[in-house]
Amino acid sequence: MYFEGVIIGLISFLIIGVLHPVVIKGEYHLGKRIWPIFLLCGLIFLATSLFLEDLTLSIVSGVLGFSLLWSIHELHEQEERVKKGWFPYNPNRKK
Repeated sequence: MYFEGVIIGLISFLIIGVLHPVVIKGEYHLGKRIWPIFLLCGLIFLATSLFLEDLTLSIVSGVLGFSLLWSIHELHEQEERVKKGWFPYNPNRKK
């Protein structure tokens, strides 16, 4: 039996599950101006995936890279959710 698919699926699920609160907390404390961090990290993981010899690690690195890039979009969406009142606004953060 081959477990690579299940392992990759589980790790993808965990990556998405971890990045969701990271986006929420990041937007709460710093606003959407942290998007360059997600961009840089995403590009690093995508580039790393090109050079990893282990297929599973390469796939996981690629999934993490694209998930980090998708988080840029989610930062902007999170800002809209805060404006709609779905999430709390940080009163201590300057606009």
